[in-house]
Amino acid sequence: MAERIVETDRLDHIGDVFGAFDENLHLIESELGVVITDRGGEVMITGDMEAAAMAENALNGLITLAAKGEPIGEQNVRYVLGLVRSGHADDIGELSRDIIAITAKGKPIKAKTLGQKKYVEAIAQNTVTLGVGPAGTGKTYLAVAAAVAAFREKKVNRIILTRPAVEAGERLGFLPGDLQSKVDPYLRPLYDALFDMMGPENYAKYLERGNIEVAPLAYMRGRTLDDSFIILDEAQNTSREQMKMFLTRLGFNSKIVITGDVTQIDLPADKTSGLKEAMRVLQNVEDIAICRLTGADVVRHVLVQRIINAYEQYEDKRETVRDRRDRGRKR
Repeated sequence: MAERIVETDRLDHIGDVFGAFDENLHLIESELGVVITDRGGEVMITGDMEAAAMAENALNGLITLAAKGEPIGEQNVRYVLGLVRSGHADDIGELSRDIIAITAKGKPIKAKTLGQKKYVEAIAQNTVTLGVGPAGTGKTYLAVAAAVAAFREKKVNRIILTRPAVEAGERLGFLPGDLQSKVDPYLRPLYDALFDMMGPENYAKYLERGNIEVAPLAYMRGRTLDDSFIILDEAQNTSREQMKMFLTRLGFNSKIVITGDVTQIDLPADKTSGLKEAMRVLQNVEDIAICRLTGADVVRHVLVQRIINAYEQYEDKRETVRDRRDRGRKR
């Protein structure tokens, strides 16, 4: 058994680190198998030598974030524990982040993981950015936040949000209304993000003026988009022809962000995903960044991360079995 001492008497907001009823400490205890005791001014950690050292690193990391004004919750604690386990405790300080944008209700939007931080930096530094990763990693929301920030700073005159209207096992024809009504459900995540950032009234005002456009990908054909921040969402469901068409819409003083999850392709089996092909074709092109977010960057309920990890392990096993079969056939 080993003991570690963490000094806490100099931190004004130590209660934020501990959490309500010490829930953050209890989470560290259950995850690492240690016992943490608050002695008023210092914390004693007791447990296996390696586990106690990791708990000390995690607690010091959370204290560093709290001292920089970062809110501490379950998601932060779990992510910091993940960094400590993977030997990246020194990177925890980088999680103190710049504000990307402010929502209509005054809430600051920041990157919450190192992967998200690199993604946001790539958007700022490149003309075209591909953000690829599983559900819940903030791909679309952070891209919209960056677009709203650029619009507010008058770096662009328009925000254009688009996505392919590809149904996941359903049929557009069964939905009521005209074409716009049929595709609106597919664009709902984009509407929601804009409402959150701008508020309904500002959104409606800018939409009427033409400063905001939310439309199916098919509406992009034949256009040149100047002075615009353009986001293509759900890009894994584009065909190779659609992706090339979209990329060549880029005009002067414009920026493109393409987001998608290559594990959720709804195209027919005989069609190649435009996103997967673009990741191969564009990987060495100057001023184009490809950011790969992972399950570690999921900022939804912790169960979402577990579900994603479970599916990744399942797919890895299937791939291994297929490889063995292929080798057996060649013999």
